Amino acid sequence: MTEPAARPLPLRTATAMFVRTLAVQASWNYETMLGTGIGFSVEPALRALPGGRSGAAYHEALARETHYFNAHPYLASVAVGALARVELDGSMPAAQIERFRIALCGSLGSVGDRLVWAGWLPFTVLVALLAYGLGAGPVLVVTLFLVLYNAGHVGLRIWGLRTGWSHGMRVAGSLATPILRRGPEYVARAVMALCGLALPLASARILGRSGMEIAEIARKSVLGPHGLVFLLLAVGALLGILLVKLHGRLDGWRVALLIVVLLALHSVAT
Repeated sequence: MTEPAARPLPLRTATAMFVRTLAVQASWNYETMLGTGIGFSVEPALRALPGGRSGAAYHEALARETHYFNAHPYLASVAVGALARVELDGSMPAAQIERFRIALCGSLGSVGDRLVWAGWLPFTVLVALLAYGLGAGPVLVVTLFLVLYNAGHVGLRIWGLRTGWSHGMRVAGSLATPILRRGPEYVARAVMALCGLALPLASARILGRSGMEIAEIARKSVLGPHGLVFLLLAVGALLGILLVKLHGRLDGWRVALLIVVLLALHSVAT
């Protein structure tokens, strides 16, 4: 069966759906997980069903969409867009829609966890930590983290809603996009490289070295300032490659904790 082409989603409806996805976890519970939030987010689109908000089609679809659903909250917008599309197309029986919802849960959960919790979140934290190590003030550090992190998750939600609506039943194919398929791997490498740069600089500042002192050390270094920066980059890159190669046997957070402990012991000993 060929799925009909997606008609444009009205801007007002799309905006309402997007805003509601920001609260998709507000009614989280052990019985339906994100189910109520999914139904709440899809609801603006369901108003276009025959009979409107007082019609039987609207009530049946809304009840169906509040059933059990579990996925990563940032990628739940993919399901919201896809489910709104199949409900409005009206070409799929209720039982098939239920099977489609269940099929979406697993993939949207695992991909989101690897991309966001294990990738984007530590990446933005380390960028902020690197800024702190280079001498940035508390306000700038917090602002940098909030801007970077929220830009990533808001962009992911918008992409998910548009992709789900555009592809409908065939949305599973869009999850093979390079951003989701290879993105976690590349972000993990970047995280490990940042560990090699951010932790020593931040630790030096915490232990009493200001940004100006670090710059002076770099200037007086035997390698020269440019050579020292190159060395730090090389060490960070090698550390990143090592941790990626040892993935599953050696976690980055354990290495980071070990470095902090060693620096703390060094400060006490000296």
